[in-house]
Amino acid sequence: MKPKNLSEIPKAYNPSDAEGKWYKYWYDHNLYHSEVDETKVPYTIVIPPPNITGILHIGHILNNTLQDIYIRYKRMMGFNACWVPGIDHASIATEAKVVAMLKEKGIDKKDLTREEFLKYCYEWKEKYGGIIFQQLRKLGVSCDWQRERFTMDEHYYRKVIEAFVKLYKEGYIYRGYRMVNWDPASKSAISDEEVFYKEVKGHLWHIKYPVKGTNEFLVVATTRPETMLGDTAVAVNPNDERYKHLIGKTVTLPIVGREIPVIADEYVDMEFGTGAVKVTPAHDVNDYEMGLRHNLEMINIFNEEASTNENAPEEFRNLDRYEARKKVVKKLEELGFLLKTEDYTHKVGYSQRGNVPIEPYLSEQWFMKMDELAKPALEVVLDGKIKFHPEHWIKTYEHWMTNIRDWCISRQLWWGHRIPVWYHKETGEIYCEVDPPADIENWTQDEDVLDTWASSWLWAQDVFTNERDQRYYYPTDLLVTAPDIIFFWVARMIIAGMHFMKEIPFKDVYFTSTVRDTQGRKMSKSLGNSPDPLDLIEEYGADALRFTMTYISPLGQDVHFSNEMVEIGRNFANKIWNAGRFLLMNAQNIEIKPDLADKHIDFTDRWIISRFNRTLKEFTDAIDNFEVNAASKILYSYVWNDFCDWYVELSKERLYKGSDEEKSAVLTRALKLYGEMLKMVHPFMPFITEEIWQLLDSRKEGESISIEEFPKYDEQKIDSAAEKETEFLQGIITAIRNIRGELNIPPSKNINVYLKSGETTEGQIRYIKALVKADKIEAGAGLLKPKASASSVVKECEIFVPLEGLIDLDKERGRIEKEIERISKSLEGVKKKLSNENFVSKAPADVVEREKAKQKDWETALEKLESIYNDLKG
Repeated sequence: MKPKNLSEIPKAYNPSDAEGKWYKYWYDHNLYHSEVDETKVPYTIVIPPPNITGILHIGHILNNTLQDIYIRYKRMMGFNACWVPGIDHASIATEAKVVAMLKEKGIDKKDLTREEFLKYCYEWKEKYGGIIFQQLRKLGVSCDWQRERFTMDEHYYRKVIEAFVKLYKEGYIYRGYRMVNWDPASKSAISDEEVFYKEVKGHLWHIKYPVKGTNEFLVVATTRPETMLGDTAVAVNPNDERYKHLIGKTVTLPIVGREIPVIADEYVDMEFGTGAVKVTPAHDVNDYEMGLRHNLEMINIFNEEASTNENAPEEFRNLDRYEARKKVVKKLEELGFLLKTEDYTHKVGYSQRGNVPIEPYLSEQWFMKMDELAKPALEVVLDGKIKFHPEHWIKTYEHWMTNIRDWCISRQLWWGHRIPVWYHKETGEIYCEVDPPADIENWTQDEDVLDTWASSWLWAQDVFTNERDQRYYYPTDLLVTAPDIIFFWVARMIIAGMHFMKEIPFKDVYFTSTVRDTQGRKMSKSLGNSPDPLDLIEEYGADALRFTMTYISPLGQDVHFSNEMVEIGRNFANKIWNAGRFLLMNAQNIEIKPDLADKHIDFTDRWIISRFNRTLKEFTDAIDNFEVNAASKILYSYVWNDFCDWYVELSKERLYKGSDEEKSAVLTRALKLYGEMLKMVHPFMPFITEEIWQLLDSRKEGESISIEEFPKYDEQKIDSAAEKETEFLQGIITAIRNIRGELNIPPSKNINVYLKSGETTEGQIRYIKALVKADKIEAGAGLLKPKASASSVVKECEIFVPLEGLIDLDKERGRIEKEIERISKSLEGVKKKLSNENFVSKAPADVVEREKAKQKDWETALEKLESIYNDLKG
């Protein structure tokens, strides 16, 4: 290793100088492109495709940092690493963006043909669709950009259509009327997983339904009185004594006047409300199931935008659902059918995309039968062929897969993969093929497109555009994803892999943590607690943000994040930089001689080499077991404590006072170890490690630390004796430094040290003398404690530091006496409080614990002060 001749290495690392420069270098030299190479084992990751509408958020930072750590690590380990990037067309979200854009231009989607609208969609995609990838480059992701994919690419589009046709012909796909979640904003069906629930303050209206031929009323309570216009029954529990005599009778539907039956169904909860429920099969999921059981008429009273249609009485038609609600309530009141209105807080389903309340809606849609398809996909997870990290997600997966429902795969949109079904204009015959019918003029294609997830479920297999690539790279190795799409995407990809490829799509799934703020709230733009990652990168640097996110993110636990936490990563980067700068600056005056790397080795060299190999073993074990958080802490401890705080400091004694040959040997070895350490840090912090790596040597064009070989663990270099000897040395130095700090001995003053021990060596004494600023060190088993000296004990070594002439002993004794008096009074007060049973039993538990902690801390401090005071008495 031959460091560049640098007249001056910057005192501080400047991320903004390094990051753009090195990303361009990696990209220009095409370092991360992968081609099939049968001599190498592939390691493949496919990026969870972000929506083309997306921009970078803090969750993306964690997710993509984890992926980049693994792809860089495996690349350096010798695998043919391939990280495929791509974006998803995001049907609903993109169509909404394009419709909004057109509205600003004064254009209504209704006035456009499908082809015209799609042209605008592609224009929008070209302008905005790649923003998130430009942002991810700032994070340092080492994707294979030559393999960038889009779910609407010609190859991928055809694969999606082929999958539909295959499943249709196998009988898994069918069209039928079913209850769906309807999003009135996008005017499309959405899946259960795309519905989130909000607590809403509303009302519970109690409505009287007259029983025909009697003076009785059946009272039902509802939060959606407008849907009564589509009621086709009232249901009671067959075991409810209050209503047994009414079962089989009919009631008159208020306002509408239609007679509807009173039915018995065990679904009805006798304890809830009045024990009688209105049944609207076309507008409630549970009512729909009752409607099927009792062969009830299903009356849809809403249009696709959730306004009332021609099935409502004339005076209630063409009203928004909430306007219809007001009008229905008012009418019921006028007619005397409204018994009472109560305030009522309940959960209402909202569309994730449209952010409006969904409407349960009876609609003709395309569905996929899931029972049989799900079985092999469940087995491979339960059998451990696909491993989940953390494992507890297996139970969640198993529950969903064993209770899986048919999948509504159609969406009433134009942007997306259009369903490959044509209907003959005269005969009504259905044609389902990849290519359109030859006599296309006689056919009409289905208007719907596929659910976005019904395309991205093929992602792991069909991002590869030829059979050779697919055979080589599939199955992929690792999927890193958020747990909230375990059903949307993870489960469905496994189903697709098992059905179409007869093979799992990936071997490991790493479920990332949910990032929350320090109050435990999920990051959200609406709450204003979600930082812009690009601002954080600008302020702290990408490496600092990457490292911090892994350092604070335990596997399977939520992350509590604040901007200030990125100081962890920035300080770590500075520590690495300062150590490298020190070594490189010394290399301007000391010759680096590789042939001396194994010369002039003492116990501290054997210690750091041993610690490096132990750390390397612990680090690689943690990474291989998907314990990235643990790996970051292992790395941090070695770099900060072992190498920077101790080894670099210990090396100064020989670098400053050794012979020329010893200096060369020490610096050559330190730089070599530093370079190996940089390789270990690189997957976490690619930019700073590249910046320093390039300073270490005059390298050929196109070379990079990212394609260097990762260090290999060498058990033969584990030296427990050297570790024990150095730990003993560190203990003594730390104890003496503590004495200096506790007694306020000025840093400018040298001290004398007495070590009562038979174990200290000349080598240790040499380092102690240098690192604690000692004029004289005496060591021996028979030493007596000098007068007026501070003392400490490390293992069996007693340490004495004479204080005469270093400090004003009387003044220091007086200061300590006052401190002992102050702490004693405080301790007496807290003991009194804790001996009061009334306080202990009535005060909050955390308050009591704080008082106990105070007592413990003050007792420890008092013990220490009394010991120091006794030393000062001589």
